[in-house]
Amino acid sequence: MSTLDDEPGGTPVVYALHENADWWPPFERAFREAGVPVREWNLVEGSFDPASAPPEGIFWSRISASAPSRGHDHSKDYARSVLSWLESSGRRTVNGRSTIEFEVSKVAQLAALRAAGIDAPETVAVIGAGGLRDAARRFEGRPFITKHNQGGKGLGVRRFDSVAEFETALDAGELDEPVDGITLLQEYVRPAGGFITRVEIVGGEFVYAIAADTIHGGFQLCPADACAIDATTGLPIAPPGAEAAPEPGQRLFTLRRDVDTAFAERLAQFTRDLGIEIAGIEFIESADGRRVVYDINTNTNYNADVEAEADSSGPASIARYLGALLRERYPA
Repeated sequence: MSTLDDEPGGTPVVYALHENADWWPPFERAFREAGVPVREWNLVEGSFDPASAPPEGIFWSRISASAPSRGHDHSKDYARSVLSWLESSGRRTVNGRSTIEFEVSKVAQLAALRAAGIDAPETVAVIGAGGLRDAARRFEGRPFITKHNQGGKGLGVRRFDSVAEFETALDAGELDEPVDGITLLQEYVRPAGGFITRVEIVGGEFVYAIAADTIHGGFQLCPADACAIDATTGLPIAPPGAEAAPEPGQRLFTLRRDVDTAFAERLAQFTRDLGIEIAGIEFIESADGRRVVYDINTNTNYNADVEAEADSSGPASIARYLGALLRERYPA
């Protein structure tokens, strides 16, 4: 794995900027099979000269909002600096400087969804802890959830069925402090069929959709294999919000072939309008007929079981897309 203080070679390649080696193998394999040269840049620590010229290549950011959960508290800020350097130097980035703001801010995501006329959950953003009690009263008489503005992997997500239950948790100090100090209180939208849908988009085009089991998967719906098994026990992880623990061998993610393709295309157009080139967008179909979009993942991962069943591959689509950008910018 290379870092930003390595001396890059002179041949243009695709550079993958990330902070989580556990998520990398499926992508490395896809680039190798597609014959696209790729090099990792690990944005955990390192150095670079912002007055220098960056290497030639295509720069793909896979920085994740959940980086602090792995002890990589500064990766998003490191990425902001690096992407600003690259773009000011005229380099082609994919999911670049503007996109990272959507990855690390659910407020930014919700505001963009509302502006596009897409249904998103009713939400109150609270800065600090002082206003949480007053904000919760907005949801009196109905269930609501908490979540972190900079989330990922279900960080800070917890359901409360009453304001009194929430206040008891507050008094007991049970709520985790968000990394950016912003807590979201959000209406709880119960999925009608016990699952949410995630639409995978590459290069502004719909690839496929998955159904994620919320009964056994709860709120932590990371489809990567590295998220599914406890590294210590080797057993399936029971995520926050799960109504039943997953059984060994149980599939939480399945290919969804009956997704509304018109709605999937609307989400793809949404990403094109914002310049987000690679994304996984999650939505809930509720019992009362709503279709509520609640999360935009710009460092999207793919599930091996779904990949084996789907007609197209997420990592392969990314490798082909970035390879085409590389050839277009640096023709032989």
